[in-house]
Amino acid sequence: SGKFKEPGMNATFGVEIRAIKGGVVLELSGDIDGTAAAGLSAAYERAVAASNPKVVLLDFTTTEYVNSSGIALIVSVLAKARAEHRKVLASGLSDHYREIFEITRLSDFIELHRDLGAAVSRIAESDA
Repeated sequence: SGKFKEPGMNATFGVEIRAIKGGVVLELSGDIDGTAAAGLSAAYERAVAASNPKVVLLDFTTTEYVNSSGIALIVSVLAKARAEHRKVLASGLSDHYREIFEITRLSDFIELHRDLGAAVSRIAESDA
């Protein structure tokens, strides 16, 4: 667990990896765009290698900006997780990004939660 910076990552994007009961949280911060690709991919790999979680929670609470390249990155993380039979949840999306997840139908594959606490509770109860 801890802050994770990949060389060459954009200056504003960061990921904090945190293990929780039943899963792992990737706390995303800053801008998620094409320059975040290496960092997000490496953080996902590090997070799942550490604990082989059933659930990966993407927390967007401190994310400031997501563009179409960022959405594509999220789709690639989702595809990798699904191929590995992991469930993906998201928390902390602003109303704007929640709407984008619904329009793009990402919400059909990623369970959306208003905040981190609600998502963590959901993971804990499904792990019980």
